Amino acid sequence: MSWTKHQMAQEVLNLIPEGSSINLGIGYPTLVSEILPEDHDYIIHSENGVLGVGRRPLENEVSPTLINAGKETITTMPGASFFDSSLSFGMIRGGHIDFCILGGMQVDSEGSLANWMVPGKKLTGMGGAMDLVNGAKEVIIMMGHYSKSGESKLVKLCDLPLTGKSVVDKIVTDKGVFAINNGKFKIVKLAQNVDKSEFNGDLFEN
Repeated sequence: MSWTKHQMAQEVLNLIPEGSSINLGIGYPTLVSEILPEDHDYIIHSENGVLGVGRRPLENEVSPTLINAGKETITTMPGASFFDSSLSFGMIRGGHIDFCILGGMQVDSEGSLANWMVPGKKLTGMGGAMDLVNGAKEVIIMMGHYSKSGESKLVKLCDLPLTGKSVVDKIVTDKGVFAINNGKFKIVKLAQNVDKSEFNGDLFEN
């Protein structure tokens, strides 16, 4: 069995101390906001200029003027603030974001990340990912373990264009939680009924 997307989001949240500032990337990472408890004290940052992002809005709460960096509608927490991109990226580049949660196409055993383009396919741009992986204090990647073609996204060396080199701290996939350790993927936790034998190669440290 593998974890569902919401179970993956919970595993990500388990890695983050309460009171931390968090930037959530597009795609899987936005699910973290859906599982936050009502009384949480996490501070969610969106690079389009919001500090204090709340849960997803109900249908009668949707405002077209409140969106995150992925253009999804959001709510805000009491005391939330709004600002321009220069201040937002000043927070990121200045090291004021504790955790960055991003999706990924590949993560390699050196902790490098590729998550913004596949050569020859439609290019949507890198957004703030390059700044986030270098500015956040800790980078967690949340992604499916295998690509649509069945290839592992945990690789020896990325062969897709890099977002950042040696920037990833932990990876949460539907198969488990992994950390980067001395050029290998250290198994921190596996999903229920996932066999360790699946990760017995030279890339993994049990």
